[in-house]
Amino acid sequence: MLSYEERSGVYGTAMPASHAVPAVETMSSHKQISEALQPDLHRHIWIITGPAGCGKSTVAQYISENLSIPYIEGDEYHPPANIKKMASGIPLTDADRWDWLVLLRQKAVEQLNSGSSGVVLTCSALKRKYRDVIRIASYNDHDVLVHFVYLHADEEVLLQRVRARTGHYMKDSMVHSQFMNLEVPSDEERDVLGVNVSMSLTEVENIALGKVRAVLADDA
Repeated sequence: MLSYEERSGVYGTAMPASHAVPAVETMSSHKQISEALQPDLHRHIWIITGPAGCGKSTVAQYISENLSIPYIEGDEYHPPANIKKMASGIPLTDADRWDWLVLLRQKAVEQLNSGSSGVVLTCSALKRKYRDVIRIASYNDHDVLVHFVYLHADEEVLLQRVRARTGHYMKDSMVHSQFMNLEVPSDEERDVLGVNVSMSLTEVENIALGKVRAVLADDA
């Protein structure tokens, strides 16, 4: 780019001193333009999803601790009626889940609005329409990106893990019910990161965290 002095030589007329732009003002303007062109950093909602027994809470806590972002345990927000049904082995209906899903989305957004760059949330999100309820957070605010970490394994593997649990209301009979309702994320759902949880817990945690970090690196 030609300087003001060089331009005066080309066009044969020097700029009057009274019309010259102060250097400090010019640098300030350039700085403002540069800052305006910088893309805003996205805020991220990480949904750790999958059927009962896949290790959602464990993986979510691991990601939360390593990224230093809040963690929301979705099961804690089920209304008493839902918990009673699941403890009795009665599958939840779409109607049972709807307000719960909306509440989870709201809680995640609240964490972002409080200043967090991200939040980790556990939610089975078995059907695509359930996942779409959470995705609305991105439609409402384009600075928010929603991602699903889909933990999966064969039904028998997860059934054995649920049977080994103590003190949890989810019964092993619910595992089969969840697999019956499960809609495996399709290739169209590009915000889904799949993780096979048939391996050791340490391997699962590291793979899940690695995929999350890769997404963050691409967004930086």
